[in-house]
Amino acid sequence: MANTDRRNQTSVAEFILLGFGHVPELQSFLFLLFLVIYIITMAGNILIVSLVVVDQHFHTPMYFFLGNLSSLEICYSSTILPRMLASLLTGDRTISVTSCMTQFYCFAILAATECYLLAAMSYDRYLAICDPLHYATLMNGRVCFQLVACSWTSAFLGSTTVLILMSKLTFCSSNEIDHFFCDFSPIIQLSCSDTQLLELMTFTVSSVGSVIPFLLTLASYVCIIVTILRIPSTTMRQKAFSTCSSHLVIVTIFYGTLMIVYMVPTTHPSKDLHKVFSVFYTVLTPLVNPLIYSLRNKEVKEALRKALRKFLAFARLQAVKRNEMGIN
Repeated sequence: MANTDRRNQTSVAEFILLGFGHVPELQSFLFLLFLVIYIITMAGNILIVSLVVVDQHFHTPMYFFLGNLSSLEICYSSTILPRMLASLLTGDRTISVTSCMTQFYCFAILAATECYLLAAMSYDRYLAICDPLHYATLMNGRVCFQLVACSWTSAFLGSTTVLILMSKLTFCSSNEIDHFFCDFSPIIQLSCSDTQLLELMTFTVSSVGSVIPFLLTLASYVCIIVTILRIPSTTMRQKAFSTCSSHLVIVTIFYGTLMIVYMVPTTHPSKDLHKVFSVFYTVLTPLVNPLIYSLRNKEVKEALRKALRKFLAFARLQAVKRNEMGIN
């Protein structure tokens, strides 16, 4: 009888992303805040990708992975923020079921790929510090490409499997998602279908896509720290640690916020807290990546200074040419 009642209910064609609608007085402030974050995130990551591609000094495995990570962060931010900004600006919080599924699909692929990429980057640092004599042989261009390709392929296959099962869900009754983007848990909570198989598959895929890379990353850094502590020279210890400190910060922030988001229960009293932690995970992590590597990495800062000097020199040259030609 319950199933008959559910089938008789009107099928939901669109969702309403409640987002931060419960604080209407902050809509303008939140729009400006997230707009600035999006602009800085895009500019910073595009700059890092450009430096890695153009500057020969960055044609190394570490910066190859960093360039891929920045490319991923560009896509990651563009999956979440533009839709949120449009909602804050216009007040229209509706999203079709298809668009919602598409957003979740892109988000899932990018989040899983980031887990794999961070594991690959930690393995690169492990070889560089723990096995430097064989580093050039073990971490060549072909291996780097294979690691990146496997990261994207594995994330794509796992997320596609989940999406195929999600596409069979039916939604009825409530269509309000108390979140600012289409995440897995809020979506299935609105479904009137049996979600046991989907939840089991998602648990399996997410375990493979996040827990295993996390354990590999953790094991790599345990070995790295043990190796660094065994170095007798204080100067050499500091130099060795500086080569992986930026990546360690990124890993800590990414996995720290990820664990908090999915460990905090989504019961009513903690929903607002869950949203705040989700902002850290989905919005601030892509912002932190270029800032950390720019502020903590001497090579990146030097490359930025050189690029800025070249740009200013080019601008002055163009100004001189315009003056010579009598162009105001």
